[in-house]
This record gives sequence, structure tokens and C-alpha cells, in this order.
Amino acid sequence: MDNEHRLLLVHAHPDDESINNGATMARYAAAGARVTLVTCTRGEFGEILVPELARLAWDREDRLGEHRALELRDAMKQLGVEDHRFLGEPGEYHDSGMAGTEGNDRPDAFWRADVDAAAARLAAVIREVRPQVLVTYNEFGGYGHPDHIKAHRVATYAASLAAVPSYRTDLGEAHDIAKIYWGAMSASRMREGLRRLREAGDTESFEGMDPDNLPPFVTEDENLSAAVDGTDYYDAKMAALRAHATQITADSPFFVMSEGSENDFWGKEFFRIAKGARSAPFDGDGLESDLFNGL
Repeated sequence: MDNEHRLLLVHAHPDDESINNGATMARYAAAGARVTLVTCTRGEFGEILVPELARLAWDREDRLGEHRALELRDAMKQLGVEDHRFLGEPGEYHDSGMAGTEGNDRPDAFWRADVDAAAARLAAVIREVRPQVLVTYNEFGGYGHPDHIKAHRVATYAASLAAVPSYRTDLGEAHDIAKIYWGAMSASRMREGLRRLREAGDTESFEGMDPDNLPPFVTEDENLSAAVDGTDYYDAKMAALRAHATQITADSPFFVMSEGSENDFWGKEFFRIAKGARSAPFDGDGLESDLFNGL
């Protein structure tokens, strides 16, 4: 195991992993790395885009979580990822819903979960898997969803706990993760994508998004650290997105920025380094070309 690359990703809901890091996961899995995904909730409050499955909604049969777990299983098959876990037992960490909604106040909402307990669960996974690299969200959770923010906090704390030899020796031998990255989206590429959509006559997609005032999940290029070229795995990423059918319309303008450009736009994924040192080799933009550089 010492010579094996091991990547751990911590995401909030099923589908987050495929949108943000699907090409990266597929690339490393194909290269023989051990890729482990931990999903914190089952996404019980997700919007249902398939009319015949509307009955699964939380205010009807309340079975969307179990269905999304199956979608996630199928998505992982498309990406070649064999190791996936949920953070807690079924129903333990519930989707909290968007910020300011009633779901935030549920006693089982992940947003309200005890950070120590959740981090201990994840620390046990870290000590078992022993990843050199961890990928999660930035401090704002990408776009401010409570579960994304909580996932960031739990992942960050768990990484610290797992490295302390005297912490919970029953959880396994201490392990210090060498590099931690936050998923990111390149501001220049987002601006270019918006321009292409507008030139193609699409004025509805991303309506109201100001190229000069982009949302928090977009990172100015000077703050980016790494770019993983997963364009060879674009088809696998799109297949994973299609597996999340209740949540994603893979042929929507969001994923098809303009004809012929989507492979590059969605196949190349960006990151900010939060722990560890950037190391060569670098690409033409001065970004790490491999999350495992220097390890």
C-alpha cells in the first residue's frame, strides 16, 4: 500500500462528487489509484426532475434518499470507483436543505450534527484508507449550502484528529494527510463559458450572473493551485451525471456550454491547495498537473 496513490473525497450529497470531481475520480481510478468517496447525506431534500419519481419526495413517500443512494452506486460504476461510503448509518445524517429552510432545524439535519462525533467517524475512515490527498469544499461550501459548509468543517477537523497519535487509538493508527485541496472553478473559464452562451443566443442560462461578480464557487485564476486534465474521462463523467437522473439534466446548457467546448470545460477540474506544498511538474498556467505531485 505504501507505493499506492490514495485519494479521499468528502462530499455532502449524491451528485456533488460527479459534478465537481467526476473526471478527476475517473482519471485516478483508471490509473490504479485507490479512490475513496465519503458522502455525508443521502440528499433527501433534492429536487426531483423525473416526473414519474415525484412520489419519492420528502413530503410524499419520503424515499428519495434511498433512491439517490442507488443513483450514486451507478455513478460510481461509471467512474470506476469501487470504494464509496456514507458518513453515517441510513437516516443518521439527513439532508439539511438549502440555507434558511425548515430542514435546517431538523434534529437529524447534518447541519446540526455534532462536529466531534461526525469528525470521529471520518477520522476512522482516514486512518483505515490512509490517503495522501484529501479533496473537499472551501470554507463557504462552494455556494453556501449548509451541508457543504458542514462537510468542509467535518473533513478539515477529521484530518487534524486523524493525525494525532493519542486521539482515539481505537480508531486505528494515526495518519497525517499530506495534501488537502478545495474544489474550485476557474473564473476565466466561467467568464468564457458565459460569453459563449450569450453569443449562441442563450440569455436564460445563468440569468443574472454577472461576469464581474461571480458566485463563491468560482475562484479567480491567481488563487488556483492545480488543474487535473480529465478530458479523456469526459464521457465517464457525463455517464455518472446521467446516473443522477433525479437531480441532473446532463444535456442542459449548464453542462453543454457550447458545441465542441464541453469536453474541455467539464473534463478539466481545478483545485486550491489548503494544506501541503505545491510541487512540479506544472502546466502552462503554472498549476500542478497532478494532485500527487511531490508525494
